[in-house]
Amino acid sequence: MDRRPLGRSEIVIEPLVLGGNVFGWTADEQTAFPVLDAYVAAGFTAIDTADVYGKGASETIIGKWMKARGNRDQVHIFTKLGSEMAPGKKGLKAEYVREAVNASLKRLQTDYIDLYQSHRPDPDTPQEETLGAFDLLIREGKVRAIGSSNFTAPMLAEAIEIAIVKTLPRYESEQPEYNLYSRGSFEGELQDLCVKEEVGVIPYFSLAAGFLTGKYRSEEDFDKSPRGARMDRYFNAKGMKILGALDRVAKSSGATPAEISLAWLVAQPGVTAPIASATSVEQVESLARGVRLKLSDEDLRVLTEAGK
Repeated sequence: MDRRPLGRSEIVIEPLVLGGNVFGWTADEQTAFPVLDAYVAAGFTAIDTADVYGKGASETIIGKWMKARGNRDQVHIFTKLGSEMAPGKKGLKAEYVREAVNASLKRLQTDYIDLYQSHRPDPDTPQEETLGAFDLLIREGKVRAIGSSNFTAPMLAEAIEIAIVKTLPRYESEQPEYNLYSRGSFEGELQDLCVKEEVGVIPYFSLAAGFLTGKYRSEEDFDKSPRGARMDRYFNAKGMKILGALDRVAKSSGATPAEISLAWLVAQPGVTAPIASATSVEQVESLARGVRLKLSDEDLRVLTEAGK
């Protein structure tokens, strides 16, 4: 299977990252364990979560699963900090970075995190302070590599420059919102920077909160899942055009809209691996088919044009 390096770090992963945002939300422990088992059985290793998901519930479930399976050294754990956990518990100041990582390590029942990510920019904290805090964590062996999420190109470029000038660790990955529908925040300046600097890209909302699965075709479908309330933003001419293109490619390829959407993402310059979540073994199997699907040049063209 295709395996890709995460930036310039020593971490190499397959082209799919399992999203842990649903654990402790729409997937309890009993549901999550079979999903995680199926994901690893399919040949994948990277699991993305954040301290804020379920206010620690996601990390806790993943930690219990790793302990039960005894497989910590066989998986890559990506987690994030910075979003508000409680009043006064947010941001990227050095003191809070240390507090947050220790809390995540405890919930995950591990002594190291493979990729520790700044969940969102913190305008109140100099980037040098945050990178300095991450440097100490790496030196202590608590973190292997660091990444950013929701950064703009200028923010990421500034962080890379600081890392060079101050001899600090650099962000090896960026986690942007990116999918067939939402492309503006990544394509262009940020994508060019990531490709040039060899920063790995692990997009979230790869399936546009479920819209790109094709199961939402009218407002009556919004009640199909807790994410249905988010569908309003996609129900417009652009969204319908994308669904039409997905249906066209599905007819010729035999793949589902979700699988085709993931295959399109994997084919985009700079993308290391899309993040996608699942609440059933069947969904995991579909995600695996998607990232292994090779679309023709014509199919890629049709999809790309539809999402402009």
